[in-house]
Amino acid sequence: MTTPDGGPEVAAAAGRTDRHDARMSAALTALIDGTHLATPDELPVVVAEAGRHLGLDVAVYLVTLDQRELVPFTAGADEPTMPVDAPGSAAGRAFREITATEDASGLWLPLLDGVERIGVLRFRAAGPTDFLRADRLRSFDLLVGHLVAVVTPYGDTVSRLRGAMGRTVEAELLWNLVPPLTYATRNLVISGLLEPCEQVAGDVFDYAVDETMARIAIFDGSGHNLDSGLLTSVALATYRNGRRRGDTLVATAAAIDQVLLEHTDGAGYATGILAELDTETGHLRYVNAGHPRPILLREGRFVETLDGPGRPLFGLGDSSITVGEQRLQPGDKVVLYTDGITEARAEDGSFFGLDRLIGILERCSTDGTPASETVRLTVQDVLRHQRDVLQDDATMVLVEWGATSAGRLNPE
Repeated sequence: MTTPDGGPEVAAAAGRTDRHDARMSAALTALIDGTHLATPDELPVVVAEAGRHLGLDVAVYLVTLDQRELVPFTAGADEPTMPVDAPGSAAGRAFREITATEDASGLWLPLLDGVERIGVLRFRAAGPTDFLRADRLRSFDLLVGHLVAVVTPYGDTVSRLRGAMGRTVEAELLWNLVPPLTYATRNLVISGLLEPCEQVAGDVFDYAVDETMARIAIFDGSGHNLDSGLLTSVALATYRNGRRRGDTLVATAAAIDQVLLEHTDGAGYATGILAELDTETGHLRYVNAGHPRPILLREGRFVETLDGPGRPLFGLGDSSITVGEQRLQPGDKVVLYTDGITEARAEDGSFFGLDRLIGILERCSTDGTPASETVRLTVQDVLRHQRDVLQDDATMVLVEWGATSAGRLNPE
């Protein structure tokens, strides 16, 4: 027998919802308050204590900078390191596919800072609980990801754990200049990766998205040492300076030329691409300074390389800089990369090549692979081609416009 307003059943459901909300509120408050004065190494304790409000044991795993392993960042627990690509691994699948997975050890959720993948969380019941469900843990999961990113710059614990201890000085210089590896809006996805992450010397990429304009750049400085890293960082700083002043692509390219000419006495140069994408219309404009031509994919298939007018390398100077243009269609992907991708050489001397790169990109598009995973899989394939020893930096940036895939970068 029920009453017109729903009766005891509705009242009981409302009571359960209120209790759920109160416990989740307590857990999220514990995360925020606990992190406020915590050192980075104390974050796992804060996460564990917050999880107890939900009746859960929570373990944090962070992905290494080369995106090959998930390493434990937990409060006093002896947890194993897990390869991202281990067959049958629920943790690896949660990371790769940005989805909730389960195994005998618990429920796994991808750990994100915004849409950048930084690891996974494992939830395990510590007693009777009705919170061991992905939909109920989404806000907890996303807040932990943000907090990991927040505390990282205040110490070296997180960076060491993720593999920064083996970096060269050159790699340290450039990794501290790189923006988050993946970013998305409602109609745009940008994802990039530098490799080898411990020794990168002359490659770097950058982006900035404001209002209806996305600005993307990639540079490959001459040489493979600290001088190369310094040269690339100067080119990047000059690019950002011009971009923030609102300079045109032509003016920014000229400024990079001038700075490199003045500070290297004409001995330092870099290839690169400066690009602007109108995120409302799909109008792409770009300056290519001696760099490999970007790849355009449409409906998952290779269409063309962007063969707009080029110019000499940055640092050599050119008074007749011209701008290439391309009208993108919704769902189009533009891929920028350095020659360390296509010119990666196997032991038999064979190059990785443009055709192989296009093949991977097409397969990932057909499979609906998220942009960040597409970039990771491509770079991993380049490494395998050279038996994990690169002769040159390998850097790649994937830009998808009108992206229906942006939603796939959020945990399901």
